[in-house]
Amino acid sequence: MQEIKLKKNILSSILTSGLLGIVAFNTAAEEVSLPAIEVRAEKFHINEMSRPNTSDTASILQDQPSLSFYRAGGVSSLPVIHGLADDRIRIKVDGMDLISSCANHMNPPLSYIAPNNVENTQVYAGISPVSLGGDSIAGTILVNSATPEFAKDGQDLLIKAEIGTFYRSNNDARGVNLSTSVANEKVYMRYTGSTVEANNYTAGGHFKPAGLATINASSDRTKDRGYLDSDEVGSTYYKARNHALAFGLQHENHLVEFKLGLQDIPKQGFVNQRMDMTGNEAKQYNLSYKGQYGWGALEARAYHENVRHNMQFGDDKLYWYGATGTVAGMPMDTEGRTTGLNVKGEFKLTERDTLSIGAEYQRYRLDDYWLASPPSMMMAPNTFWNINNGQRDRYDVFAEWQAKWSEQWLSQLGLRSSTVKMDTGRVQGYNNMGGMMGYGNPNLANSIPGAFNVADRSKTDNNIDVTALARYMPNASQTYELGYALKTRSPNVYERFAWSNNNSMVMNMNNLYGDGNGYVGNLNLKAEKAHTLSVTANWHDATQENWSFKATPYFTYVSDYIDAVTCATVGKVCAARGDGFANLSLDNQSARLYGIDVSGKMALASGTGLGSFSALGAVNYMRGKNNTTDDDLYNIMPLNAKFALEHQLGSWTNTIQAKLVESKDNVQEVRKELKTAGFGLLNLYSSYDWKHARLDFAVENVFDKYYADPLGGAYLGQGATMGTGVLHNLTVPGMGRSVNVSLTLKY
Repeated sequence: MQEIKLKKNILSSILTSGLLGIVAFNTAAEEVSLPAIEVRAEKFHINEMSRPNTSDTASILQDQPSLSFYRAGGVSSLPVIHGLADDRIRIKVDGMDLISSCANHMNPPLSYIAPNNVENTQVYAGISPVSLGGDSIAGTILVNSATPEFAKDGQDLLIKAEIGTFYRSNNDARGVNLSTSVANEKVYMRYTGSTVEANNYTAGGHFKPAGLATINASSDRTKDRGYLDSDEVGSTYYKARNHALAFGLQHENHLVEFKLGLQDIPKQGFVNQRMDMTGNEAKQYNLSYKGQYGWGALEARAYHENVRHNMQFGDDKLYWYGATGTVAGMPMDTEGRTTGLNVKGEFKLTERDTLSIGAEYQRYRLDDYWLASPPSMMMAPNTFWNINNGQRDRYDVFAEWQAKWSEQWLSQLGLRSSTVKMDTGRVQGYNNMGGMMGYGNPNLANSIPGAFNVADRSKTDNNIDVTALARYMPNASQTYELGYALKTRSPNVYERFAWSNNNSMVMNMNNLYGDGNGYVGNLNLKAEKAHTLSVTANWHDATQENWSFKATPYFTYVSDYIDAVTCATVGKVCAARGDGFANLSLDNQSARLYGIDVSGKMALASGTGLGSFSALGAVNYMRGKNNTTDDDLYNIMPLNAKFALEHQLGSWTNTIQAKLVESKDNVQEVRKELKTAGFGLLNLYSSYDWKHARLDFAVENVFDKYYADPLGGAYLGQGATMGTGVLHNLTVPGMGRSVNVSLTLKY
């Protein structure tokens, strides 16, 4: 980007004229000029060709061989590390530990940062240092926006700006992202904003009958909402707006930064849930400090997030109608509040030894309530309290010792102690009627809410994490790592405190998995404990530019693994259903997961008249079994591979990519998980860079191939999703052919 020098007295006019309020974006900010605090992992640089082709931040990590993704909304997919997803991964966005505040986990942490606002990410699969987060068993994902960039000594002001726009043909996705920043030698300010809107996408073929959204049009309790073609994937539309402000102050070796994040999602369809998002408003406040001292480094952070989340039936799903024809619907409101405090000191004890110690505190409060929906007698006259003042507080301390024994040997040993305290208030149903209504008087111990209200709901878990890693580098072309981790995760609020078990409609709402089933929580759940062993061998040329080959086999054993079980297994009597789905609960069992990640690259030719050519590839294999039941684990990605040929000629870059996925035959019986067929996709990407502009063009799924997404879940994208009118035995299909174009201008 071009750097512009201005006189110092121009700064005041810029501030007063409001130029800083221009919506703006900058993806290539330089590092702040502080001595770097050592990071003991390879930073994952985002493939810039992936950014213009998605509005889902999680998916820009798709080139990581250890990752796959649960399908959710268009901006809200859930990353999976080695078969473990959602809350089993510690995800930090600009250093904040965020929690999904939704009974369907429609607002996961990565949905709060737009792809254009991401500067870098780091992925720790399995063996993640204790200093990077506890309360997780799969690993850690760090996602960061741009670091402050200050003017150089003697430079008056540094101003940068960028504006981009894009269009994707399959679902008519269109949007704009803009950015601006201004800084002198001490003070930095930056604004980033984006907006995106998309319609339903279409599959690569016909997978259902065309017609009105409802499948049970004869029912007097439903009403037709619209027409869907036979290849249209219902409830995949979305609209989202994100804004972020950042302020930085630098003095010598100290940096203070304050970030404000605002999100507004007025609509987002969820193809594998029975409800849709009709509003998600979030505010984030993030204050951080980094400093270098003679003894080492100090980091501190305080943050707060406030989320207001709403669900209802979207355009492709059906409101319920009373006898008078009045819309009843099923409004669901959630309010989540997260506050965190973190501090970490890094001490350089000797030339060999570095010690990191720290403490963390996280306070989480959740209210999940569903307003009465007259004239339906079933959903009136009370407000249904799914979670009333849910509480989850975490207190952590950790210590981590890293020793560089020689130029060849390095070791790391970490210990974290975590205390998780959980509680919740009294609940009530829509009414005090028992029987098939499934609620009962909340003051009577023999009713469902009453039994929950008199139970001991206060829970405390004392958890321990241990990591040990050894790295051997015999020369500049080889690296070997051996690691072990004991990781622990306490249940989330919904897993422990969702209480209604005698009404399928209510149980359907407490679904974190996208499988179409209904769930009730379990107060007696214990924390999961995962033992992971992994080995990594990495061979490469001395400069790591011409070729590399990396293989990581791993094995994880999880005791007290939280998995789906029949209600009778945990002594609950759940509502019967005959719609092809199941009502389930959760229990502690044991599980094992194992597999291997393989990746590599090779420069094929360079310095020719046709430019340079290189080949890249990644292969992932994993299996997951429940040791207690001998059932397969849910949503395990089958054997898959990616191969790409890259070409570069001056400012022109081209990529041909093939994705191959084996059939998914190992499915979980208790959830009635469906099998999927194998498939192959071909994608084409091209970009051209000028000094002040970049043009991206792509054709994804070139041959318009129809395929079922192995991790897509059950198709619930249309119809009377609370009744028996949904389509059965359908998995969510992937997107058909899409032609994408984006243009970015830089200043």
